[in-house]
Amino acid sequence: MTKTHSSDATPKYRWQQNIKDKFDMNRWKLDFLKPLIASITLLTLTIGCIPTEDFQNKISSTSEKNPILINNCDLTSNKKHNPQISLVSQNANSTQCASIDPFSQAVRFAIKAANLAQSARTKQQWDRVAQEWVQAVAWMQAVPPGNPRRAFAERKVTEYMRNLAYSQQQAASAPSQFNPISFNSDILDTQLELYLSYVATVGTPDVLIVGSSRALYGVDPKQLQQYLATKGYPRLNIFNFAINGATAQVVDFQLRQLLSYEQLPKLIIWADGVRAFNSGRVDRTYNSIVASEGKRLLLSGIRPQLPRAQSNFASTCYQFPQPYNVFSPTPNFPWETSVGETIEVNYSTIKPTNYRKYSYKSIRQTSSNSTASEEYLTQPVETVAIANPADAIDANGFLPVDEQFNPSYYYRRKPYVAGLYDGDYARFYLGGTQATALNSIVNFTKSRNIPLVFVNLPLSDSYLDSVRWSAEQEFNQWMQRRARENGFTFLNFNLYQPQLAKNEYFFDPSHLNRYGAVAVARYIAASAGISWPR
Repeated sequence: MTKTHSSDATPKYRWQQNIKDKFDMNRWKLDFLKPLIASITLLTLTIGCIPTEDFQNKISSTSEKNPILINNCDLTSNKKHNPQISLVSQNANSTQCASIDPFSQAVRFAIKAANLAQSARTKQQWDRVAQEWVQAVAWMQAVPPGNPRRAFAERKVTEYMRNLAYSQQQAASAPSQFNPISFNSDILDTQLELYLSYVATVGTPDVLIVGSSRALYGVDPKQLQQYLATKGYPRLNIFNFAINGATAQVVDFQLRQLLSYEQLPKLIIWADGVRAFNSGRVDRTYNSIVASEGKRLLLSGIRPQLPRAQSNFASTCYQFPQPYNVFSPTPNFPWETSVGETIEVNYSTIKPTNYRKYSYKSIRQTSSNSTASEEYLTQPVETVAIANPADAIDANGFLPVDEQFNPSYYYRRKPYVAGLYDGDYARFYLGGTQATALNSIVNFTKSRNIPLVFVNLPLSDSYLDSVRWSAEQEFNQWMQRRARENGFTFLNFNLYQPQLAKNEYFFDPSHLNRYGAVAVARYIAASAGISWPR
């Protein structure tokens, strides 16, 4: 048989052959693209999408044909780049999720979170675990109220929320990439990182609260902001940068050395009391800071700062459930009997790191040559077993405590220590190093045109015995004279506001609870003579 060459073929045959070749090529392309498109679609539904501008441009031309590629994605990029894509898809006509079972989606995310939790150690790893639990909670909560699985799903939501809370606690207490050099104070290290993050997010606060643990627990910045707003002041940004154990020397270090000029506020509220000015006792907190590696670096010109390399935008968007009506009323989930065992997280194998014994600065160490009476003077006045307080500080630097002080119950658990034997009042002297620090703070704030307000915080009646009351009266006169001479404001809420001394405002004899912190904020906002920023 004679072989026919293309040159010998008739025109009709060549035309038919071209059509066949084109058809075979198109079919090859279609066969090649089908699994690729399916893979992209499955990847998008499973892990979300990458909301970069280039990627959005690439999918925009095919979004009408394949809307499932972008539906259900919580895009975290700026919406102005693609106004058609909202943070949560609001397309009421979308039916792409009609076959998605929220229960199985929740279990899928829960399994992933449980697996990640077994090896999580760093802050970033625990953040990832928490993100997966958030997804699991959202999907389990999306089980429709009329669904037979709803009652079981509600219990799983509670379980997932506990796991989420644990993951968040671990993330908060895990090692951070910021400030690996410490100032020998957990609260100071935590507050410094939070303050720098606050400044990077919100800006330098209008009002900065400083002081010891009495201010950390005792002045609620959010409530102060709200009370000032009701009095006609504009919305002021207020941050509580108090540190447990802070004395006048510590506050002087904070304002003049730790913070840069750009990080200073427009007004400073120094909330504390007489114990911060007693130069007769050892200033353990300040001495620890002076001996820290962080202080050494400050002296060499290296200032703590947050990392700047990472973007403000997340690189991943996550899949969240649509309203109830897009789900199938009778989803198919064949292995529900083993759900509880499959997704249970064995957190007992993970040693928690966020619980420790926390003691107030009233605990003092004695020197080797201390006499018996001096050793008795340094016994603790109050010691509270509490989860690491650094983890409980809110976004504005405030540490709220709900417990209310009941003297009859409190002193059954802890011995009452009179002022004569309290280490904070040992060798009481309102002068020396702490007075020098006060003068330094006053001169510094005046040179920067920053108004200074000192608030003498209230103490409970059971705490103010004759020795402490005498110290309070001496301190009142001493501060009144310095306020007049140096032009700062002094508010004495301890002597002149007896209604703040109610036991229900405290959680121990000398520290306010969250209710007392609200009351103090209200009194500060109502005080005359404070030049609030406008």
